[in-house]
Parts: sequence; C-alpha cells; structure tokens
Amino acid sequence: MKKSNIISKAFMALAFLTISISISAQTPPPPPPNVGHGSSGNKAPGDSSPLGNGTFILLTLAAAYAGRKVYAVKAVETWE
Repeated sequence: MKKSNIISKAFMALAFLTISISISAQTPPPPPPNVGHGSSGNKAPGDSSPLGNGTFILLTLAAAYAGRKVYAVKAVETWE
C-alpha cells in the first residue's frame, strides 16, 4: 500500500471516531427536582423570561441603522 493511502484511511478513521464520540456525548439533561420548582411539574417555557424587551430593542436599533445607511446612500446620490 502507498503511504498516502494509509494516511488517508487513518485520517478517515480518526474523523469517524471523533464525530461518533462527540455525537454520543450529547445526552439530554436530567429533569429538574420537584423541590421548589413547582408541585405539578416543570414551569411553562417563558414564564419569567424578559425576551420581548430585548427583541424590541434589537429591532429598533436595526431599523435605525438601516435608516442611517439609506440616508447616507441618498445623500451621496444627491451630492453627485
């Protein structure tokens, strides 16, 4: 066998082992304990997450940035 063929097979075997180990290492987390987390089970997702405020701020800043870019393009076009 050629040396490059052996190196190629060794690299493929190493890549396969690395991928299979990383995939098998991804186990789901255990359920939370019942103490202090609610007596009837898990809380509904998003009960106390202030996600809406951050999304609104992000969209406002994105719109302001886009407006500034459009204004800059229009200003350059009118200057020429």
